[in-house]
Amino acid sequence: MLALDETMALTVVEMSQVGEARRAASALAVRLGFDETGCGKVALVVTEAATNLVKHAREGLIILRPLQDGGPRGVEVLALDKGPGMANLANCLRDGYSTVGTAGTGLGAIGRQAGVADIFSLPGSGTALLVRLWTASPWPGAHAFNLGVVSLPIAGESVCGDAWAVAEGDSGCMFLVADGLGHGLLAAEASRAAVRAFHAHPHLAPSALLQVIHESLRLTRGAAVAAARVDLGTRVVHFAGVGNIAGSVLMEGDSRSMVSHNGTVGHEARKFREFAYPFPPGATLVMHSDGLGSRWNLNSYPGLAGKDPSLIAGVLFRDFQRGRDDVTILVARPTGGTAA
Repeated sequence: MLALDETMALTVVEMSQVGEARRAASALAVRLGFDETGCGKVALVVTEAATNLVKHAREGLIILRPLQDGGPRGVEVLALDKGPGMANLANCLRDGYSTVGTAGTGLGAIGRQAGVADIFSLPGSGTALLVRLWTASPWPGAHAFNLGVVSLPIAGESVCGDAWAVAEGDSGCMFLVADGLGHGLLAAEASRAAVRAFHAHPHLAPSALLQVIHESLRLTRGAAVAAARVDLGTRVVHFAGVGNIAGSVLMEGDSRSMVSHNGTVGHEARKFREFAYPFPPGATLVMHSDGLGSRWNLNSYPGLAGKDPSLIAGVLFRDFQRGRDDVTILVARPTGGTAA
């Protein structure tokens, strides 16, 4: 599953912003080739999700991410809030149940429209809702990994200086996260150059790939870059990083951080060393730029590790984004595995 450009984040704290979110989602659906019925479903889901944010939450946010899976295209909707959360999730999903005196059909309506829907809520911490809608059904089992990504620019910038990429192979998958120095257009130029080099050499080992990217970024301002190759045959992840790209393997209620070296790819990078870490069944890979704080711990969110990777990325973004830089969070889990 590949993400296209145009990911957007829309603040929703008052009713006037519900309409803004609906219009933005409808326009995105049209650009992605949804038919009239599909556009109506996208508009309904975003309207219901945004209305729930206004009624129940504070600091509400809708993230819209375009998707492509072979031929079909889709829209991923993340609705994030820091509201009171849901004490009884099963009741909240049932039509007719409401805590604010409304008809109580919002979450039910969303579930009936969506191809994929998932939710995580923790009392006192807020709720994260995930919905994906497609122009046509994606081919089941077509990918080795389920992927969740949040990649957004710092407030005030129209382009993100971070970038990411994924390439699946016969026995596993290669992942890349790049953070162009600073932010804005020049940072985006550097990170996108890293992605182009990645796609030109997706089968290289992570350390060799970083060497190639280093040469490719000579004429840019440079970037922090990390690459990880997960081999599902040997159950090992090979990781190489330069700069402030963090990598972690989540497994059995624990996490293991992976090592990056100091430097800037394209300018000063003395080492391109690669390290190997166990990646047992049920493990999840997390990589992120330094726009996300490093003190997160999924053990503080009971049940989240077993949720869709997009929900994990969304909750981490909601609670640990620094707010002073672009941010990219990539979460990947093998499709055949059970989350730790």
